[in-house]
Amino acid sequence: MQKVLVQCKQPYVKTARIGDNMSAVSLTEAQSLGENILKAHNVGQRNAELTIASLLRAEMEGLPSHGFSRIPYYAAQSAAGKVDGHAVPVVQRPKPGVVTVDACCGFAFSAFADGLPVAAQAAKEEGVALLAVRNSHHAGVLGFPVADLAEQGLVALGFANSPAALAPYGGTVVTFGTNPLAMACPRKDAPPLVIDLSMGLLARGKILQAAKKGELIPEGAAVDAQGNPTRDPVKAFEGALLPFGGPKGYALALMVEIMAAGLTGASLAIESSSLFTPDGPPPRLGQSFVLMDPAATAGANFVDRVEHLLAFITGQPGARLPGDRRIGLSQSARQSNSIDLPDDLLAQLRGMC
Repeated sequence: MQKVLVQCKQPYVKTARIGDNMSAVSLTEAQSLGENILKAHNVGQRNAELTIASLLRAEMEGLPSHGFSRIPYYAAQSAAGKVDGHAVPVVQRPKPGVVTVDACCGFAFSAFADGLPVAAQAAKEEGVALLAVRNSHHAGVLGFPVADLAEQGLVALGFANSPAALAPYGGTVVTFGTNPLAMACPRKDAPPLVIDLSMGLLARGKILQAAKKGELIPEGAAVDAQGNPTRDPVKAFEGALLPFGGPKGYALALMVEIMAAGLTGASLAIESSSLFTPDGPPPRLGQSFVLMDPAATAGANFVDRVEHLLAFITGQPGARLPGDRRIGLSQSARQSNSIDLPDDLLAQLRGMC
């Protein structure tokens, strides 16, 4: 039977699923469903497996905007050739502490899977290493690769650019993506501490949700196409999102753009095509990671020092650590061996394979 490709102008994103009709899907079924959809849309087995594993992990950790709602867009782009579903990343180590990956216009997850182990070995040998990924696609949840590095005893920073959606502070023209920045460090007898943030005052998914519900967005989150402040979510998509923290968020977005695109040789946000439509050239995005071996500088008591700091924080009434909710949701998903998906999304996905 001929497959129907989904070519949506705006993504199906549910950052909060209150009010949705939901169905539980086992982890095995979800992984298999996602893989089969991608393979039916010109994605190779390994690339499909790695890509869906990341999206499933996002669902398990309560991050649906980076979960299975992305599958229709990945599938449509692969079928159209915007992302190469059969790409094999090319990994090189031009210097002892530098690893590069050409993602060859394929999915980022395969580039990470091939490049991060080489970079981790370089960091353990040299004390610090840089991984630079170019000609890539959507980074997914940037906190995942840095968390995986922290599981190996490394401190890691991650930078990723994305197609332009954010105006600079004082400006009105989209210049940056939401450009996530992530950091992770190992802990003692606990999952890594992961800090993962994007530079927009309001996530695109929340603006989409407001548009669907006919609600207004917070003041100061966006400007319309004429550069005027707007609380209308539809006009916000036609205009530009604004960085959190005004000039501080803008400065961080600029920093991430330089680290993710300038340092890697990838396309700038203003040069990249949309991640939500199948038309246009490959986005050729970039990601970079800085990996550090804490034993090289802080010695064997690094983790103890981190735990001392974190205990001081959590000992304060009302304070909690970044990622606590995510860890709890992931544990619950593993215990139930399932994730909950909106019925309409699940029906859409099952109709694609």
